[in-house]
Amino acid sequence: MANIEIATVAAGCFWCVEAVFQDLKGVQKVQSGYSNGQIDNPTYKQVCTGTTGHAEVLQITYDANIITYEELLEVLWYTHNPTTLNRQGNDVGTQYRSGIYYHNDEQKQIAEASKKEHQLLFKDPIVTEIEAANTFYPAEDYHNNYFKLHGHEPYCSAVAAPKVKKAYEKFGHKMKQS
Repeated sequence: MANIEIATVAAGCFWCVEAVFQDLKGVQKVQSGYSNGQIDNPTYKQVCTGTTGHAEVLQITYDANIITYEELLEVLWYTHNPTTLNRQGNDVGTQYRSGIYYHNDEQKQIAEASKKEHQLLFKDPIVTEIEAANTFYPAEDYHNNYFKLHGHEPYCSAVAAPKVKKAYEKFGHKMKQS
């Protein structure tokens, strides 16, 4: 019997985050979107201004009997830089911040412990925010499955592809077989 749960994370551009998580065993769905901002139903254009307070996030629906929340966070820490405030590489702005948005007290405790544990692996302080997930707004349809559909484009080749490669090198045993 499946044990379906939701995780919401931010690690820069959601195209890159989606590409890393969608092939993990146990992940049933990934949805790019916007969370933890101040306006209802923001558009990509609005979020890109950096004035809505939203982060580009990925909402992950997963079977906790196959992959745990802890394992999802391990992938998150490994595939982005959690020590840069409001940026990942050349993507700069509050919408590109690093975040873990928990859905219950257990996720909050796991996220805080995971952050503390992973801080030992980084010279600089981890700036990943850990906050309650508030309203999630799905991104426009063209953002979904972006890397799989547009992996040949320069941004995907330069930014997303190395993250996906890194994920497969470290977590290949946890990836779905193609």
